[in-house]
Amino acid sequence: MPESIPQTGSRPPHTHHKWRGRLGWMLGGLVIITVALTARHYWETGQASAQDRASGVRPASASRATPPANISGPVAEVNGEKIDRNELANACLLRFGEEVLESLTNKHLVAQHCQANNITVTQQEVEQEIDRMARRFSLGREAWLDMLQRERGINPSQYARDIVWPSLALRKLAANRLTVTEEELRKAYEAQFGASVRVRLITVDKEETARMIHAKLQSQPDEFPKLAQQHSTDVNSASIGGLIQPVRRHVGDPKIEQVVFGLSDGEISPIVRVGNQYAIFRCEAHVPARPVPLAQVRSTLEEQIRDEKLRSEAHEIFGQLQAGAVVKNIINDPVARQQMPGVAATVNDRKIMTRELAEECIVRHGETVLETVINHRLLVQALRESRMEVTQADLDAEIAHAAKLSGVVDAQGAADIERWIEMVTTQEDVTKELYIRDAVWPSAALKKLTVDGVQVTQEDIQKGFNANYGPRVRCRAIVSDTQRHAQEAWDHARQALRQASDVAQKAEIFGQVAAEYSVEPSSKALEGKVPPIRKHGGQPALEREAFALKPGDMSGVIQVADKFVVLYCEGLTEPVTVDLQEVQQLIYDDVYEKKVRMAMSTRFEKLKADATIENHLAAVNQLPAAQAAAGRTAAAAATAARPGNGPRR
Repeated sequence: MPESIPQTGSRPPHTHHKWRGRLGWMLGGLVIITVALTARHYWETGQASAQDRASGVRPASASRATPPANISGPVAEVNGEKIDRNELANACLLRFGEEVLESLTNKHLVAQHCQANNITVTQQEVEQEIDRMARRFSLGREAWLDMLQRERGINPSQYARDIVWPSLALRKLAANRLTVTEEELRKAYEAQFGASVRVRLITVDKEETARMIHAKLQSQPDEFPKLAQQHSTDVNSASIGGLIQPVRRHVGDPKIEQVVFGLSDGEISPIVRVGNQYAIFRCEAHVPARPVPLAQVRSTLEEQIRDEKLRSEAHEIFGQLQAGAVVKNIINDPVARQQMPGVAATVNDRKIMTRELAEECIVRHGETVLETVINHRLLVQALRESRMEVTQADLDAEIAHAAKLSGVVDAQGAADIERWIEMVTTQEDVTKELYIRDAVWPSAALKKLTVDGVQVTQEDIQKGFNANYGPRVRCRAIVSDTQRHAQEAWDHARQALRQASDVAQKAEIFGQVAAEYSVEPSSKALEGKVPPIRKHGGQPALEREAFALKPGDMSGVIQVADKFVVLYCEGLTEPVTVDLQEVQQLIYDDVYEKKVRMAMSTRFEKLKADATIENHLAAVNQLPAAQAAAGRTAAAAATAARPGNGPRR
């Protein structure tokens, strides 16, 4: 499926991060770790222009950022089929063209404004800002730059030129707006180091329901956890009896903060309306302020406040710059595109060429998009080999399936396809074309390749029934990132638990240890409380240990992926009273869906593992897994056969 240069109406998205997360492995490698940098919304690795001369930060080429190697040749080969640079350029433009064009435009505007106002950013200032950002993230300079290169694909030159310089330029342009007042400093200090309140929460969407719950709590305040589990619409807190993160001042809704801080320990709040929800709080305890002198953190807080102000002021600054500039978007204007072929935009009569924009897209997103194109090619090849094709009917069925899974249906219960497409493209800020190509088509293709081999057994249905309706283990947990740390926490908890006899008292003691040792923020803040553990939930080692415990028992150290967990059992939840026959079809559908998705994932991973891929852009060559393993075995045998490598007498 060749791609084309975006035309009018084929607007690439501005914000791709959430969309990429949803596509996951289908798009391959599109998850980006966010770094809090001031000017990040406006540019990334874009066109080198006047700002380079103003700052003294010189890129490899004075005219534009250096594109990757192999400009004229293929950028990749998949099982012998070539992917040329034009295909990659078009794919990058389709997904990121307008975003990169906007960043180039903004950088031109800032650079021109700096020159007009004799504002310069020196190399020394850039170096100092890099050091400051490294310190802010508690890293050394080299570690910070290495992290950016490794996790973001931003090399030190690009970082200095395309992120640090614009951020400093903006700071100078907005210098008179970045003053930090004593009141702002006080609020920031209270938010980070001041007192907080541990509370439970119940939210409902009807006032009469809130009144009914509130009336019960007046006479039975200790029923709050149970009522939260039964009625609260906030699923995450409801599952653990309404517990939420401690409330701090100047962080969230002032109305909520005022109510919560006015409560005494154990007191129930009045009903608080927040948007279209009705909230009730119970104060668990007031947590005193941390004994950190303001003088000790003053400079750090001032930096944070200034950076926050700069992020908000940037919008206004760009609005003013854009209002005084003549910027023409040519690529999305069919008339202008005919009059100025090959031009993407003009900024005060300075041209940004389409090919130049495409190369900038490749510099910024080429490796990521190329992986998407490679994955697409693998699926095309697999379909061709299986003599299958994805038809329009398949695409329509996949869209309808996605709509029904998300509950977007009409009055008769049928998928409301038009509403679903409008909703998903609006929410994810993508075009319909891109949604179908990058989400619907891969899913339909993989389903076609795998669905015939998927079966749901009676054992699967029974496991699904147990998982959804069976008892669960109410636990507290200590989560550690090293085994040694987990063993220390386990020993501390074991010693502390000897001081108590009943389950409830032991739970409180274990919770105190969890608050001290757990590295997972939620369990740490909630004194180890976690959602009840169910059977067949996807963590067999954890589930096996949890269901082996009796109330009052503490587990050993359990390894779960890269974490180490210690559990304390508070008892079992009551199973849901429902007949298997009543819910069998519902469970079947759920299990079938999950098994299909697992089969799709497994098939795709096998396609990748069995492929010969030459990625020239990333300078990575991949042999089929079996061939690579045979090569390693042969190399090991050759090494062992060399003189001197035999057994010693």
